[in-house]
Amino acid sequence: MVMASRRSLWLAAFALAFSAFAGAGHASEPERAQAEKSDRPLGVVELFTSQGCSSCPPADAFFAELATRQDIVALAYHVDYWDYLGWKDTLSHKENTERQYDYMRYFSSRSVYTPQAVLNGRMHVNGANRGEVDGALARMARAGEGMRVPIKVSRTGDRVIIDAGDAGTGPNDAHVVIVYFDAPQTVKIGQGENSGRKMTYWNAVTGIQTAGMWHGKAQRYEFPLSEITKKGGCAVLLQSVGKDGLPGPILGAAFIHRPGSETSLDRKL
Repeated sequence: MVMASRRSLWLAAFALAFSAFAGAGHASEPERAQAEKSDRPLGVVELFTSQGCSSCPPADAFFAELATRQDIVALAYHVDYWDYLGWKDTLSHKENTERQYDYMRYFSSRSVYTPQAVLNGRMHVNGANRGEVDGALARMARAGEGMRVPIKVSRTGDRVIIDAGDAGTGPNDAHVVIVYFDAPQTVKIGQGENSGRKMTYWNAVTGIQTAGMWHGKAQRYEFPLSEITKKGGCAVLLQSVGKDGLPGPILGAAFIHRPGSETSLDRKL
């Protein structure tokens, strides 16, 4: 019963996220305007967290709310450096830790920490601070530091098509980054600082892949549908990368596929 209710929550939360794309070929003018708006979410929240971090549960709970919003691309990177405290994070990956260290160097910080929320690849705040996260995303949107490049996802036969729009002004080069993540899952923590807690984790990242380059002009990318759907959830980030290889501002983002939502995926694509 617990698994069934969680799956129902997942499907219900994201059916709306894909509804703007259903029947796009016959959309009215207001519907087309809404679809265009959906190509540019308010922002991207990347939460670095750990099951072994005593300060993380409030951030994980807030992140669960963000993960159900239609205007946010929310990704949770479970890191492994707190495992020594007595509990190995069951969702952690070394690549997630490496991405956080890359951000640390990009921000010229002295250390990494959890819970850390990186917003649009431009700044970081305490991931449990709702006011800072919401306020920073709104300020960046007003300042032109939000998702200014539209990303559209469609399907042709057995291919997924990603169309990245024009840059306008600002950075002209970016990587097309594909981020895979899991469906929501509940974990009972047996040891460590959160021993005895039962937490539900959303959008836990399982892999990161650079799939191409974008140079400021509208460009199309194709992927096998099988590669997208078999990985669970999937998002695309259009992210600037410096000459030193460190991640920078995210210019555009979209969900490609969410696990457990095959019907919605087919309607969208």
